Amino acid sequence: MVESVRLSLFEWTGFVGAPQVFVGIDNYVRIFTQDPVFWRAFGNTVIWIVLSLIIPLTISLVLAVALNRPLFGRNLFRSMFYIPGVLASIAVANMWRWIYNPNYGIGASLGEALGWEWLADIQWLGNQDIALYSVFIAFVWQAVGTNMVLFLAGLQSVQKDHIDAARIDGANAWQVFRNVTLPALRPTMVIVIVLTFIGAIKVFDLLVGMTGGGPAQMTQVLALWSYQQSITNHEYGPGNAIATVLLVLTLMVVLPYLAWTARQEDK
Repeated sequence: MVESVRLSLFEWTGFVGAPQVFVGIDNYVRIFTQDPVFWRAFGNTVIWIVLSLIIPLTISLVLAVALNRPLFGRNLFRSMFYIPGVLASIAVANMWRWIYNPNYGIGASLGEALGWEWLADIQWLGNQDIALYSVFIAFVWQAVGTNMVLFLAGLQSVQKDHIDAARIDGANAWQVFRNVTLPALRPTMVIVIVLTFIGAIKVFDLLVGMTGGGPAQMTQVLALWSYQQSITNHEYGPGNAIATVLLVLTLMVVLPYLAWTARQEDK
């Protein structure tokens, strides 16, 4: 991390023997004022974070509550939802790229079978308007299971006596969840939100495997653009400046979380 921050203050191609020229904050001025891709990547990263904190978390919580009840085949369902979370992201990217393939993917097959030509004609990863959200669907499929397991662990801390007392008092299922279950899940919720934020802000593998940042940089994010600037374009100064921006954004969430956990341990 220290070396990355240092390199953000230099101009360097990354080649052995190439000079490192100190330019101060010029790389930061460059990415903020002269690099239109940076702001596209920044905007996409913000969109990805916001969606990640809403959609996967909601689905994970619903699944955890549903699979925490006595249910036939409950362990099988838990395993099915969790398996995507242990797969390598690049493998998930390859699989979903096949799913979205306009020639033999699911959309093309369903469109042909049902006579819906419009479905077969959709370019899931080639359409600039929907490519980012198509990749995000793959992210949701992979992330839901891991968050579900965390919520299931948190649900074990909910006192059954409290739930029974609420039901005796006439509370319905929603009231029990809102007034008993959800408050007990607050520590777990904080952990899941922080981990989801970190996973969202550094998303990389899925986009590399599915779009490479295209089409026309419409699926570009900060982590991927930092990599491409440094490794592909041999612009280590701007690339590490972007990485430093990512570091600062991450620390803005992680440091308060660490302070909160320290206070919880002292109680």
